[in-house]
Amino acid sequence: MSFEKEWASARTTAARPASPTADLSVDPDALGAVGSDAYDLYQRLSRDGDHARPATFDASIALTNTNFLSGPALLTVHDRWNTQLRTLLDACANVSNHLDYSAASHAKEEADITAALSASKINEYLK
Repeated sequence: MSFEKEWASARTTAARPASPTADLSVDPDALGAVGSDAYDLYQRLSRDGDHARPATFDASIALTNTNFLSGPALLTVHDRWNTQLRTLLDACANVSNHLDYSAASHAKEEADITAALSASKINEYLK
């Protein structure tokens, strides 16, 4: 296939409306909704996910100091909860930030492609 035929085929394909299975199809509203949900979850977990930590820590120390075997176990639960909460908060922040970045990056790429295609039209007239 010659370059002209391949280029014409690519232009025809690009001119068609995107199919639901298109590789580069991005729905900014869907990205925004997922990013917003991740941010909301991050905010709620930051506020509500740490309520029991101070009381759990105090209880584990009190139990340990009075030689109850459940004291160190409760401290392990406290530490594990704290670690898992931080991991989940980091994941929510990562999702939210990545989707914000993806949406902005996609918009910039669209603008760059549009500018490049416009420039290529201008170049046709300069030849």
